[in-house]
Amino acid sequence: MQNIPNTNMNPCVLPTPVPDDAGDKRWHSIHRRFISDCREKDPDVIFLGDCIFETLQDSETWNQYFAPLHCLNFSIRDDCTEHVLWRIENGALDNVNPKIVVLHVGTNNVNNSAAEVAEGILANVAKICEKLNGAYVILPSLLPRGQQPNKLREKNAKINELVKEMTKGMDRVQTVAIDKGLVQCDGTISHHDMFDYKNLTNTGAKKIFEPLYELLSQILNENELERDLTPSE
Repeated sequence: MQNIPNTNMNPCVLPTPVPDDAGDKRWHSIHRRFISDCREKDPDVIFLGDCIFETLQDSETWNQYFAPLHCLNFSIRDDCTEHVLWRIENGALDNVNPKIVVLHVGTNNVNNSAAEVAEGILANVAKICEKLNGAYVILPSLLPRGQQPNKLREKNAKINELVKEMTKGMDRVQTVAIDKGLVQCDGTISHHDMFDYKNLTNTGAKKIFEPLYELLSQILNENELERDLTPSE
């Protein structure tokens, strides 16, 4: 009997490389560089995701808070859940043993429903846990976007709710809200915080990433304490 494709399959959970429409193989080249970094470096924390984390690496906040924690940043600007999933399945987390993976993805899945995107995020979490048994997976909330209130803001907020509910009780998986303070009293977002109303300025990054830094520091310190208390053989 001929197999009939399942047209109801959620595209957010199907590992998919980014098409090389420009013809320069840039995305694949970045992915190969990340794989090379895995062989050459020994990070305690890996940031994995999309534009929010990619722009973070060029900020003062990254240099001040995250670089000293021995972090690598494996984020590509336009990635969706299915693209990060493909990268994980194709070597992005091979040959490393980080204590923490910080995942931020989903805001670029603009054509998918909140439920589909949440399932895509959870598919990434499952694959990370499979690859790195024992590592913590931290999920910062998706950020609001657009200068004025809009449907994508509402969808990102719904995704955050779904992911928080879906990860309750999961061992070593934790959500952290980082979206506080970006939306002003009148419902607008300032270009001083998000220069294009999607990606963060240095000011915006410093404003919202402190809770993530504090959580990472706490986990790393607890890991260090556990190691010190473990009797040597």
